[in-house]
Amino acid sequence: MKARLIDHLMYRHWNRWREGRWSHLFISDTNGKILAELNQGRTDVPPIALGGERDYDFSHDSKEICFTMNPDPVVAVSTNNDLFIASLPDGKPVDITAENHSNDNNPRYSPNGRYIAYRAQFTPGFESDKYRLVLYDRKSHKKKVLTEKFDYSIEDFVWAPDSKTLYFNTEDRGRISIGKVTVKGNDARLIITGGYDAALRITPDGKSLILARQSVTHPTDLYKASTRGARIVQLTDINKEVLSSIKMNPVQEFWYYGADSTRVEGMLVKPPFFTEGKKYPMILLIHGGPQGAFGDEFHYRWNAQMFASPGYVVVMLNPRGSTGYGQKFTSEISGDWGGKCYRDIMKGIDYVYSNYNGFIDTTRVAAAGASFGGYMIDWLEGHTDRFRCMVSHAGVYDLTSMYGATEELWFPEWEFKGTPWTNPESYTRWSPSEYAANFKTPCLVVQGEMDFRVPYNQGLEFFTALQRQGVPSKLLFFPDEYHFVVKPLNAELWWKTLHEWFAEYLK
Repeated sequence: MKARLIDHLMYRHWNRWREGRWSHLFISDTNGKILAELNQGRTDVPPIALGGERDYDFSHDSKEICFTMNPDPVVAVSTNNDLFIASLPDGKPVDITAENHSNDNNPRYSPNGRYIAYRAQFTPGFESDKYRLVLYDRKSHKKKVLTEKFDYSIEDFVWAPDSKTLYFNTEDRGRISIGKVTVKGNDARLIITGGYDAALRITPDGKSLILARQSVTHPTDLYKASTRGARIVQLTDINKEVLSSIKMNPVQEFWYYGADSTRVEGMLVKPPFFTEGKKYPMILLIHGGPQGAFGDEFHYRWNAQMFASPGYVVVMLNPRGSTGYGQKFTSEISGDWGGKCYRDIMKGIDYVYSNYNGFIDTTRVAAAGASFGGYMIDWLEGHTDRFRCMVSHAGVYDLTSMYGATEELWFPEWEFKGTPWTNPESYTRWSPSEYAANFKTPCLVVQGEMDFRVPYNQGLEFFTALQRQGVPSKLLFFPDEYHFVVKPLNAELWWKTLHEWFAEYLK
């Protein structure tokens, strides 16, 4: 028997049913004897959402642990992750960030034991608020925001061995840069820019940073850099032999004026064996999120080189809502999904047509996107006829039905300023389903049955509307995939189907 009887929200998450189970944090000795169970009941450590493997840390004397947990009774509508500390082995957890009703996470004890550094957002319900780096003094119990004046969001961070400085990475205009800040605060600055650098670590002597760097033409390798931001040295070259046999072109950046004359960044990748004087079809890629961004990265699913390889110019835009351009730019998408972001994209296409028409055939252009990018494809269907064909992967089609089936309800409640019954106008205004009568562009729809973020009914509804409107369309449905297509044979089919679709309309 496979029936489920459910009495709470967040009964499934991302790609799995929770089956009435919660993740608890246990302390045991080396013989496996359980000494303490630090959270009780219907709570998760690490949090089921907005959390991860870096959401607990031990003090260096092993006498205390700090961990992240959401104490709210309905986590489906809450981003209120808090930090708790407990004496070991069996102390009672104490909430040290109860005053902040937004997301606190990633606690890290300083090497000297005096501080706990962590990330904090200050806008309840908004998962894309700027992450600040905060310092908790274990002696005075006071907190200090170290990066309030720094306009970018803190991603990952590490302590220097002297406990006086922290190093961090942050999205920075299509890159991931490395910065530093002292415990004095408000002196954050970038020390390594121009790369796409993640997985930050520091050597025991505090003199070098180890990081994972990638680019559009190079998969991830390990690099070493001075903590002063000096010369970067490549440590590994794992794919050297393979890459030597593959022709790829680097990303070209450009800036243009979008809606309201706001500066917007775009990126362009030429196809391999590019020939001057020849005109190529173009594929516009639209990123997800919407609070996300394209960058100079070797993306392992939506890979720019794979899109370019059959002979296409690939254009990637970071319109309103994108991250890495300051919090104001990111926040402007909320409550305005088909507004300034859509106009930014249209103006970006205009700019590309005007400035790269020497090698782009503007009569053979396609568009593709996933998640919010898929939403924007669905939106474009009802608002423009500029494309020969499109691809919508895991796209949001009807915001009201989406609300009723997705799991992290704080997201639509923030983005559309309420629920479908408290603010129906917002859900209706920005739903692509409201514009189905205008659909005319051939579209490939891709959906995974295990996608609980954008449930598969969204893809089915969009495909149904396309078919009923007589629009040439196909549905690629994966019963064993979720928001992403990751199984090797499925990924191979995904690329094969997309390239056949593009070739049908662009070649």
